[in-house]
Amino acid sequence: MSSQSLTQPSTDSIDLLKTVEYGGCSAKLSPTELAGILTELQFPGHPDLLVDISTHDDAGVYRINDETALIFTTDFFPPVCSDPVEFGEIAAANALSDVFAMGGKPLMVLNLMMYSTSELPVSGFARILKGGQNKTMEAGALVVGGHTIEDHPPKFGLAVIGTVHPERVISNSQAQVGDKLILTKPIGIGALISGHREQMASAGAYQKALAQMKLLNKTAAEIMVKYGTRCATDVTGFGLLGHAREIANGSMLTLHLDMQQVPLLDEAYELFDDGCIPGAAFRNLQYVSDDARFREGMDYNLKMLSCDAQTSGGLLICAPGALANDILAELHASGLHPQAAIIGEVLPRDGEDVALILE
Repeated sequence: MSSQSLTQPSTDSIDLLKTVEYGGCSAKLSPTELAGILTELQFPGHPDLLVDISTHDDAGVYRINDETALIFTTDFFPPVCSDPVEFGEIAAANALSDVFAMGGKPLMVLNLMMYSTSELPVSGFARILKGGQNKTMEAGALVVGGHTIEDHPPKFGLAVIGTVHPERVISNSQAQVGDKLILTKPIGIGALISGHREQMASAGAYQKALAQMKLLNKTAAEIMVKYGTRCATDVTGFGLLGHAREIANGSMLTLHLDMQQVPLLDEAYELFDDGCIPGAAFRNLQYVSDDARFREGMDYNLKMLSCDAQTSGGLLICAPGALANDILAELHASGLHPQAAIIGEVLPRDGEDVALILE
C-alpha cells in the first residue's frame, strides 16, 4: 500500500467499536490477578537498571552512561472508539505517555498491530497506523518498524524507547511528605466510553472524552520537569486510585485525596449516577480496598469514579509543595490543561499503615 493511500479517506465503512466488548485500558487484566502472577516470578537486578518492575512503575529505565538512560515501555489494547485513525492516535498517545510520565523524551517506536483483513477492510489497518504515526511525530519520535499478526478483534499499540538523564528520572516511588498532588486531565473516560456504547452519553461529551485521550502528556511533562519534579505517574487502566496506590506504597507514604477537587469529564458523574459503571471500576476498587480508607458517607459515585479505568489519562504529579501553584498556573496557561487541579497531598504513613485516604 502506498504512503499516499494512508492519508486519503477510505470509502470502506468501519466501526471498530462494534468489534469489542471491552476496549482501551478497560481491557487490562485485573490488577489483583496481575499482582498475584508477578509475585511468583523472579526478576534479576542490575547496577544500571535504575527502575525495574519492583515498584510497578510506568516503564523500565536502564543507564547507558553518566549522561543518558533509556526508558523502555510498551502498551496496546483493543479499540476504544469507532474511527480507525482516532483509535491509532489514542493508542499511540497512551503508549508514549509512559515515557513522558518519567520525565523522558520519546526517541523511536515500533508498531504492535493485531488485525484480521478477512474480518475488516485492509484500509482500516492502514488508517490505524496513520493515527499512530500522527501522534508519534507530534511527540518528536520516529516510527522504525513493527510487528503484525492476524487476529480479531484488532489491537494496536507501541513499543517505545525514550531517553532521560540518569539523575533526573521521575519515578512513582520518590514522593515526599508535603508534596501536593496535581492531576492534569479530568477523569471519567471509562464512564463516557460505556455511556456512548449504551447511548446514554451526549455526542458532545463523548467527543470531549476522545479529545482528552488524544492529548499527549508532552507539555505537562515538560512543565513538571522544569520545576524539578521527582515523582509522578500517568493515570490509565487501574484508575486514579490504583495508580495513586503505587506511588503511596512505592514511597512508603500516604496519599490524601479530596475527591471534591478531582476534575471530571462532562457527564461522567451523571452516567455513574444512572448506573452506567464499567466492570473495570469494580475490579480496580477490589485492588485498592485493603490499602484505602474512605470517609464515612462518601459520595458513592465519586468513590467509583476514583477507580474508573482511564485510557490515555493525565499525569498525577507529586509537586513540591512550594512550587505546586506555579506548576498549576503553567498547566493552565498552556491552554491544554484547563481542568488541571491540586487534588490532595502527601502525608507520612499513619499508624494504621493506610496508603490512601479519600474524602
